[in-house]
Amino acid sequence: MHKKNDLIQRIQSSLPKLSKGQKLIANYILNHYDKAVFLTAAKLGSIVGVSESTVVRFANELGYDGYPKLQRALEELVKNRLTAVQRMEVASDRLEHQHVLRYVLQSDADKIKYTLEEIDEQVFDESVNAILNARKIYILGVRSSAALASFLGFYFNLLFDNVKLIHTNSVSEMFEQIHKLSSEDVVIGISFPRYSKRTLKAMEFAKSQNATVITITDSPLSPMTQYATYSLLARSDMASFVDSLVAPMSVLNALIVAISLKKKDEISETLSKLEKIWTEYQVYDNEDEDLNLTYSLNKK
Repeated sequence: MHKKNDLIQRIQSSLPKLSKGQKLIANYILNHYDKAVFLTAAKLGSIVGVSESTVVRFANELGYDGYPKLQRALEELVKNRLTAVQRMEVASDRLEHQHVLRYVLQSDADKIKYTLEEIDEQVFDESVNAILNARKIYILGVRSSAALASFLGFYFNLLFDNVKLIHTNSVSEMFEQIHKLSSEDVVIGISFPRYSKRTLKAMEFAKSQNATVITITDSPLSPMTQYATYSLLARSDMASFVDSLVAPMSVLNALIVAISLKKKDEISETLSKLEKIWTEYQVYDNEDEDLNLTYSLNKK
């Protein structure tokens, strides 16, 4: 079962044994979890009138190994519920005394680091094999995740002849494109907070058709995982109303590279053919040719 309210359940079940000060913290979190998630232990203690050490003990009492783990659980609870305006307000608070460029780049680097530490390599390998053996590969991502789906679709179309990038201007149009799904197919669904209902509906349908469902999402608590055969988790965050897609992009890069290595001989032949077409139809700017032309003109 999808336990998106696990933190709330922990607090409610622990209430009878909490100290008076810890109950103040519990009540504040229950009523203001959207604000509590961004508070340090000292700040939270100050607001409710207890010491920082009381806040840390409260986290331990709930079964978390320190306050940062409690804060992470809070983040999982609230991030899908914050509006774009609230996320912008959060960003303003976080960036008030920091340089934006340094903060954002460091934050993105941290997300890749955490993703590397947490991702399951066996699940990744099994996902690669499922994709290689699929009759047809469907790729779906909407809103900001559409950029990720498009990126994956571009490279998969170089690697495979059986890829379909789903376009979702409407729910009915989406189902028209996936209604022939079977157990031989793979559906790759990409969604991050705030999770798309259209993507979730598609994953639910794919699972009902016994297709292999690979989800690219941010957390075991993501609603995407309930439909997944394999879940590849990549950290995302609420640095601002702009979604951070750096870690998910790295995971997709890894998928593309892993599959290209498995199909190395076939890919080399395909790329050789494409290179001839690109050259003949001048798809790319050829700097060497331009330099040679300039040199020839100067000689004249």
